[in-house]
Amino acid sequence: MGNTYGEWLKSRRKAAGLTQEELAGAAIMTRTHIAHIEAGRRIPSPEDAQRLDRALNTGDVLSSFLPQKDAAVADYFAPARQLEQQATEIREFAPTFVPGILQTEAYTRAVFSTAYPPRSENERDRYVVTRLERTKILSDPVLPVVWALLDESVLHRLIGGREVMAEQLMHLVDLGESTRIRLHVLPFGLGFQPILEGMLSLMWFEDQPPAAYSEGASIGKVHDSPAVVQQLQGRYDLALGDALPMRESIALMRATAKDLRHHD
Repeated sequence: MGNTYGEWLKSRRKAAGLTQEELAGAAIMTRTHIAHIEAGRRIPSPEDAQRLDRALNTGDVLSSFLPQKDAAVADYFAPARQLEQQATEIREFAPTFVPGILQTEAYTRAVFSTAYPPRSENERDRYVVTRLERTKILSDPVLPVVWALLDESVLHRLIGGREVMAEQLMHLVDLGESTRIRLHVLPFGLGFQPILEGMLSLMWFEDQPPAAYSEGASIGKVHDSPAVVQQLQGRYDLALGDALPMRESIALMRATAKDLRHHD
C-alpha cells in the first residue's frame, strides 16, 4: 500500500509531542504495531483506527481514510499477506509449487498464465507484480528467517517449461547457498505424510502469538488458535525430521536443474 496514511499518522503523532511508545499506550496498541502502520507495512483495523483518532484528537480522519487493500491477491490470502509482511520468521511447506516469496518472475508468470477462469493480460500482470513485491521481504539479509520444506514433486513439475523450471531451481540453490534461507526436500520414498494435505505457512512475530496459514484448492485460512497452530507446527516438525538434509536438498535441486537444461 502507499505510505501517505502512515506518514500522516507519524506527522500527527509528532505534532502531539508523542513517542510511538506513548501513542501505543494511549491507543491500547503495541509500539511495534504503530511502527508498522507508520512505515506502511500494516493497515490498522477499523477499531485500531478509531482508537488512534481518539488518542490524537483527529476526529474520524484515520477511521474514514483507511487505505484500500488493492493488491492483486485472492481474497482469502489477503489476511495472510499482511501477516507475512510482519513476520520475523516464516516456515513454508509446499506440496505442489514453489512458495510465492521464493518464485522467479518467469515462474510466477507461468503460474498465473494457467489460471482458470483465464485472466486478462492486465489482470495477470497485476498478480505477477504483487507476487514479486512479496519476494522483496528477502532483500533484508537477516529478517524474516525463512525455512522452506518442499515436497520432491515441486522439483519435477514443469511449470513454464524446462528453462523456466531450471532457472527457478537455481534461484532456490542460490538462496540456500547464500544462507539467506534454509531448504529441505521431502523425498518421494517417504510415502504419505499428514503435511501433504496442502500448502502451509507458519509465522512468528515480535509482538503477537504465532499464526499459521493453510491453503487448498481456491480456499485458504489463517489460523490463530494456539491449539491449531501448535498442531500444524507439529506436522511441520515431523515432516522436517524425515526430510533430506540441506546439503543433499540443494544438491538434488542443482542436479535436477542440470538435467532439465541438458535434456535431449
